[in-house]
This record gives sequence, C-alpha cells and structure tokens, in this order.
Amino acid sequence: MRFEELTSAPALLAGIHDLGWKAPTPIQAKAIPPAREGRDVVGIAQTGTGKTGAFLIPALERQIDREGLYTLVICPTRELTQQVAEDARALLKHTELWVGEIYGGVPIGPQIRDLRAGFDVLVATPGRLIDHIERGTIDLSTVEVLILDEADRMLDMGFRPQIEAILEVLPATRQTMMFSATMPPGVHALAVRILRDPVWVEATPQSTASEKVEQVVYPVRPDQKIPLLLELLRRDGMQQVLVFTRTKIGADMLHSRLKAAGIDVTVLHGDRDMRQREKALDAFADGDVRVLVATDVAQRGLDIEGISHVVNFDVPQNPEDYIHRIGRTGRAGATGIAITFLTPAEIPYLHAIERVLGQPIPRGTVPGLTASFMGTGAATRSALRLNRAGGRLGSRRGEGLTPEQLKELLKVG
Repeated sequence: MRFEELTSAPALLAGIHDLGWKAPTPIQAKAIPPAREGRDVVGIAQTGTGKTGAFLIPALERQIDREGLYTLVICPTRELTQQVAEDARALLKHTELWVGEIYGGVPIGPQIRDLRAGFDVLVATPGRLIDHIERGTIDLSTVEVLILDEADRMLDMGFRPQIEAILEVLPATRQTMMFSATMPPGVHALAVRILRDPVWVEATPQSTASEKVEQVVYPVRPDQKIPLLLELLRRDGMQQVLVFTRTKIGADMLHSRLKAAGIDVTVLHGDRDMRQREKALDAFADGDVRVLVATDVAQRGLDIEGISHVVNFDVPQNPEDYIHRIGRTGRAGATGIAITFLTPAEIPYLHAIERVLGQPIPRGTVPGLTASFMGTGAATRSALRLNRAGGRLGSRRGEGLTPEQLKELLKVG
C-alpha cells in the first residue's frame, strides 16, 4: 500500500514525503480508511508503530482547505504533546494552517495570547486545557475531530475527570478517535460510552514487544548494578542509551554516580521544571550527552531517533510499562537492544513480564559482576510464585518458603 491510497491531498503527501515516511504502517493502513469516511475509530497499537500518523493524516486531510479550530488532540504528557504537535506541523508544512500546543509547567499568559491569535489544530494536555476552559480563554465549539492519544496512560494518570469535563463543552456531533497501546476495562468502557459505532483496529496483539528489539536480562546483586552499568557503557555500540529507574531519587542518584565516573549524562523526571526537561531532551536528542537517566515520565511520547539501548536499571512492576520502555528503541525500522537488571527481589516482576510476552527473556552474564542465583532461567521461570495466602514465597518443591529460605535456595549471599 502507498500513502497515495490513503490521502488525496497533495500538500499532505508533500509533508509525508518530507518526513521520510516510505509506506504506511499496519495501524495506518487499517485506521486511516474508516477515519477518512468520518467513522469513529478505536486504534490499539504499541508505541513506535506510526499511530500518530494514523490519526493525524485523516484529521488534517479533513481540515486542509479550512481555517478554524476543527482538530483537537489530547495527550497525557507535555513530551507527547510536543511530539504530536511537531509531527502535525511537519505534515502541514506546505499549507497555511497553524498548529498550537498547550501544556502545564509553563506560564499561561503566552498561551492565552497565542489562542487569541487562533489555531487550526490544537494539541493539549488535559489539565492545562481545563485551565483555559475555566478561564474562558478558549472556544471549543467549532471542534469537529477529537483525538484521545495514549488513552490508557491518561486514565492511569488520573485524568478521567478532566476528560469528562472537556467532553462536556465539545460539540455532541463530532468525529472521535481514540488510540491506546492497551485496552484495559476503564479505557474500553470510555470508548463504548463516547464513541458512536466505532471501527476497532489493532495493528499488533496487545502486550507484545517489537521484534526489532533484542532483549536480555542480567541477574545482579543490588550493590553491583552501577558497576555493571559502567562496565556495559565501556563496550562498543552503546552510543545513545536511555536508562529507566523506578524513582526520582534513584534517577538523581544514578545521574550523579555516572557523572562522577566521567559519563556524559543528563536526567529527566517529574520534579524537573519545563526548561530543565527540554534542555535534557535536546541534549540527548542532539547527541551532546550519551546517556539519559529517566523515570517512567519518558516511557511514552519520547520519540528520539537513534536510541541504541534501553536499560531497565529497575525492573518495572507492570508488564505494560516494560513494553513501553523498550519501545523507545528499535523505532522507525531500526534495531535496538533492551537490557534489564534483575535482583532477587524483582524476580516476581520479571516472571509477570515473561508471562505477558509468552516466552522467557535470555539471560546474560558479565564475569565478576552478574549473579548466579537460580529462578531466572527458562527452566525455572515458573517455579517460584507468590503464596498469596501466607504472604510468603513458595516453590514447586515446597510451599511456604520464608524469604531467608528463598535466599538460600537462590544462593544469594
């Protein structure tokens, strides 16, 4: 299939060509035709599959010969808002249409001024959009296309009340598109309620990792995580590395340790202000720093070409977070490597991830740094499980192991 089959707008095709998009991705091929017909669409696709183009192309084609705020895209984070707005501007490069973006963490005054000047396409986070609605500084009565991007993430972040309030002021007659990497019950219920006879499209099975990402797990003692990371960073090929930690404190600590070791590194998490976050992202994207340490604020909406490695310094507790984290590499046809550090306490999280993936993740070793505890190989991946009744860990060889007994079984000193 060619993009010429998905849009007849020469200006959009020129923008697509400028972006270097060669052929439609599966989610684009499935979602764009019904969206062009004006149908409501629910799109399920993992990150890095081209879903931004899947909703922007039909929405912008509808708007291309008109002026006025007809297209509204709502995103969960500032980073994703900026990325979607950037793609929209690139697609509309050969038109006179204006794309705006509004999000929190920055002064509201300049946004009010820009909104008065007028936009044709607006990309916004829910919280800041509500601020403008309550101030009366925005008029959404002309919106004809509403797009909810990363709907599952928005509900996870507690934005349901804001979404409900935004829906209240939008025209009842509109086209709505909802895109999500997963379809948990809350997102499904919202889709059924606010969309009219939607077309459901799915590019890949839910909770699958890209085949272009090579995955490996390194069993390691907690005190050896930083030495192991430093050793891996000394190896060839780790040119642009995104490291995920579970907490903001952990991110700051790791940033300091890597910097002290002479690594070009920056940090990104929710306590950093907008200027600091933009500076960190720009430095990483431009190659001025080799390593970006981040919390899960970067697991979605971070679209930077050339990330060679993703490192899970801490195993994510939610398998879906693992999928999104490793989706930051292996994008746009490139290959990537996802590395996960595993301590004994994190074994249950890894087993949950492997159950979702449907296969074990290969184990790696680094002499002198990785551990040799059991329970992390394919043969024993299901041997250990939580004994919910007793709150203790058990095994097939005997129920009710205490943490001390498990420690002995795993041979971890």
